[in-house]
Amino acid sequence: MLGRDKLLEHVEGTPLLRRQAGNAMESGCRVVVALPKGDVARQEVLKGLELTMIEVENAGEGLGATLRAATLHVMELAPDRAMMILLPDVPGITASDIKSVIKRFETAGGDTPTRATDASGRPGTPLIVPPRLLPRFAKLKGDEGGRAVLNDETITFVQLRGDRATRDLDTPEDWRAWRERGGPLT
Repeated sequence: MLGRDKLLEHVEGTPLLRRQAGNAMESGCRVVVALPKGDVARQEVLKGLELTMIEVENAGEGLGATLRAATLHVMELAPDRAMMILLPDVPGITASDIKSVIKRFETAGGDTPTRATDASGRPGTPLIVPPRLLPRFAKLKGDEGGRAVLNDETITFVQLRGDRATRDLDTPEDWRAWRERGGPLT
C-alpha cells in the first residue's frame, strides 16, 4: 500500500480494523484479534473495544502463523468451541453477514466448516472452523491459510450479496476502485 497500512484505512469514518472488530463483536462472538508483535498502530485503533489482542511472534511467516497463534489461543480458552476466521481486509462484511454464517453453522449441526461465498460462489470470509479441526489449524505454516485442512472437508457455504465475502483491498488502486463503486454497500 505504498507505505500505508490497509487495515488503518478509513471506511465510513472508522479505521478498517476497528470497524471489522466491531462487526464481529456485534454478532455476539468473543473476538480475538491476532496482530504482529509490536504493532502499536493497530493496537491503538482497537483500544477501548471488549476484545482480546494477541501478538503473533513470527507474523512475517504468513497467514499460517497468524491462524496458528489464534487457534492455539482459542484452544486454550475453549477447546470445545468453534473458531471463526474473519479477514479484516474484506471491508464489505457486515455484522448481519457474520450472523448469517453463524446461524448456518449452527443449523448444520456445528460440526461442518461453514464459509461465506460471494454471489458467484467463490469462497471467502468469514469461515467457521468446528472444534474437531482446530488441532490441524494449530499446525498451519506458510501463507496458504487453512486450504490444506479444508481440502477433504465437506463445507457448508453461505452466499452473500455481491463480492462482499471476497473483495479484499490490497493496493491504493483497489481502495480507489472500491470507494468509487460505493464502498461497503457493494
